Amino acid sequence: MSKTKMNSLPGPEDIHREVLPNGIVVLARPNFNSPSVSINGYIQTGSLFDPDDKLGLADFAASALTRGTANHSFDALYNELESVGASLGFDSGLHTTSFSGRALAEDLPLLLGLLSETARQPVFPDDEVEKLRNQLLTGLAIRMQDTSDMADITFDEILYHDHPYSRSEDGNPESIKAITRQDLVDYHHFGFGPRGMVIAVVGAIEPKEAVRLVHRAVGDWKNPDQRELPQLPELKLLDETVKHHYRIADKPQADIVIGTNGPLRKDPEYMAASLGNSILGQFGMMGRVGESVREKAGLAYYVYSSLSAGIGPGAWTVSAGVNPSNVKKAGDLIIKELKRIVKEAVTEEELSDSQANFIGRLPLAFESNSGVAGSLLSIERYDLGLDYYHRYPDLVRSVTASDVLEVARKYIAPDRLAIATAGP
Repeated sequence: MSKTKMNSLPGPEDIHREVLPNGIVVLARPNFNSPSVSINGYIQTGSLFDPDDKLGLADFAASALTRGTANHSFDALYNELESVGASLGFDSGLHTTSFSGRALAEDLPLLLGLLSETARQPVFPDDEVEKLRNQLLTGLAIRMQDTSDMADITFDEILYHDHPYSRSEDGNPESIKAITRQDLVDYHHFGFGPRGMVIAVVGAIEPKEAVRLVHRAVGDWKNPDQRELPQLPELKLLDETVKHHYRIADKPQADIVIGTNGPLRKDPEYMAASLGNSILGQFGMMGRVGESVREKAGLAYYVYSSLSAGIGPGAWTVSAGVNPSNVKKAGDLIIKELKRIVKEAVTEEELSDSQANFIGRLPLAFESNSGVAGSLLSIERYDLGLDYYHRYPDLVRSVTASDVLEVARKYIAPDRLAIATAGP
């Protein structure tokens, strides 16, 4: 495949999609400009399964998958990967446990074999489980002193009150200490299986061959005990502004997160919200909030907005790091900008600049095999269609200033905000 062809946007003509007999979806796209192959994918299990008293179980299990299998010790597994310059890792989220790996094309069978082994046959050795537990506890201790992390956690507790999204995927010291090896074994038994699994293979291999190798590695995987993820309850929206402060003594910085609910990734207004978010706090020097809070007022070390949209209810937030004495002033300016974006339409210049940025940066996502693989997973996860990236420029250009105003008014209610701060 020519370099010119590979730099074009992925589409139906060069994305191969096939469903294995056991339900695993394989997405493949060739790139013979480099000798390597990247695999990215996910298994439909995550922290939604975590019991309240054992939060962090899914994350603990994902981290432990590579700590020893039926055929490889922890050291033997990594020696085998390192001997061919390959990599493999797992990470847990709310709805899925993701995996990623990279190898030379000639070593793809080895990589897929180790993926199958770690996902299907982990043994959770006692000594490795305890080492991992200590590492997780150390990470939690560090997190509890991080003003940015704790502001984010506090924000989620406000916005998603009484909803599974309010819970920390990493757990807490008490819950991590309570998790036993048998908990990991049991969670793996009912959580991991082929149903809902997706794997993308991108690199120096023909798609049909990629599918054949994936089928050889995991095509015989069955687990009749694999459970469906719990259904998400309806989210209760805030009916007034709620503020919480997480105190961390003797810190020179405080962090602020102010925001509200946002759309699902599949919602038709997602693109308008995404462009509105760019104007609010992403484009250039972090958009309107960057100009107001940081450039003009000099009140923040950093400030930006973000739109987190996925399978479940998302969030639309503005985050800032400030001197503790400037928390109220910076917060007031952020709220002023939130009021402004729901009161008046964005300018045509703001909108066209953000649209040009969205379209211009799209090819950057496809500069690496792993970037392409991640993009293929997104169109599968959110049912966007194999032609999504071909339609993308028109989708971006079709958004009007009125669309941005409408979606901002739908989600941003300045009198019903979640406001979280962390610091002294």
